[in-house]
Amino acid sequence: MRCLRWGMSTTFQASRLASLRVFYSCSIHSIPCLPPPTHSMVFYIVFHIYLTVAYLYVLWRFVLPLPVARSWRALLALLLLAVSKYHLILIAVYGTMFSPEMPHVAVLLAGWLFCAFVLILVFTLLTDLACGVLALWRRVAIKRVFGWRLRSAIAMAALLLSAVGVYQAAQLPEVRRIDVTIEHLPRSLDGLRVVQLTDLHISRLFQKEWVEGVVSRTNALNADAVLISGDLIDGTVEARKDDVAPLGKLAAPLGVIAIPGNHEYYFDADRWIPEFQRLGMRVLVNEHVILQKGADQLVVAGVTDEAAPAFGHEGPNLLRALAGAPLNAPVILLKHRPSGAPDSAAAGVGLQLSGHTHGGMIKGLDLVVRSANQGFVSGSYDIGNMRLYVSNGAGLWNGFPIRLGVPAEITEITLRSGPAL
Repeated sequence: MRCLRWGMSTTFQASRLASLRVFYSCSIHSIPCLPPPTHSMVFYIVFHIYLTVAYLYVLWRFVLPLPVARSWRALLALLLLAVSKYHLILIAVYGTMFSPEMPHVAVLLAGWLFCAFVLILVFTLLTDLACGVLALWRRVAIKRVFGWRLRSAIAMAALLLSAVGVYQAAQLPEVRRIDVTIEHLPRSLDGLRVVQLTDLHISRLFQKEWVEGVVSRTNALNADAVLISGDLIDGTVEARKDDVAPLGKLAAPLGVIAIPGNHEYYFDADRWIPEFQRLGMRVLVNEHVILQKGADQLVVAGVTDEAAPAFGHEGPNLLRALAGAPLNAPVILLKHRPSGAPDSAAAGVGLQLSGHTHGGMIKGLDLVVRSANQGFVSGSYDIGNMRLYVSNGAGLWNGFPIRLGVPAEITEITLRSGPAL
């Protein structure tokens, strides 16, 4: 397809092509990813080592000092052990911890208890740190400060906050509206509206009725296009077929465009991608589409997830995704993880839409999640001439189903024409 001319300088076109070539010749093919089954084994071992250490800490600092009969402490210790090993139990019973096929109520109950355990861990650790400082400053014995009343308060607060957080996580996402200025966006495309959906994680937690609600709210926005940036599901095609069916009702004049996230690869992307296509989505696998409005064009590119090579698929490759795209057309990139955004900016992308982080799920925890995602966790970031938007996601993984101060979202994005950022 021949490039349209909007009076842009040949310098801009040449620099974008050059930056693509230089960047990808240096880095894109060096994404570290362990091959299966080593990848899964290492992940599970590290994950459960962390949880074992967490359990032993809570046992030592929270349970054993309780002034109750030994039998009650033993019972509480066993209960916390079971809760801390919730995901290991799921693997033993269901063969996976990512999408246990158990009743919706059971998912909520187990999620409530596990999230409460994590909050007890955090509150106990923070209390120990505070008591340590107080003991050094005022020479007050830690036992006098961290007594049974404080432990009881911690337990009650954790159970209550966990209940509130799980309830909030299970609700329909609200619509969040933002404007994004894209360099070289034609004036005729100023005001174009797209909806970003990401991290639906359709599962036994987020079932058909919830999906219908998300689709209804999305369609009510009457956007020009719907862009889905990965992690639509948790589970196999057979288990989720009825739950994902409402996605077939998503509608937009310029189409519904999606990419796979890491969870699609966990559950056989070779089967899920054709299923999404059957539901009317254009699934981008290191490729692009051109959205045409009148004489003007907008490129929407999509890349695979970093998890793809571990499952025999090609990793994210923006050079391949943009091959053949008109050099003078602005580019929106769908990339599940926000990591690598500076590289996208260097490659000439105008707007990158990502998810994966769930916004950190809990205020304060977002600091940890940010550190694991190159500093990106939620909202807008300006990187050179590119805008990165990281959505909190519509849903989240059922293994840690909590939201406290980080609401789920359906994102309506209005594109604006303007100069470089």
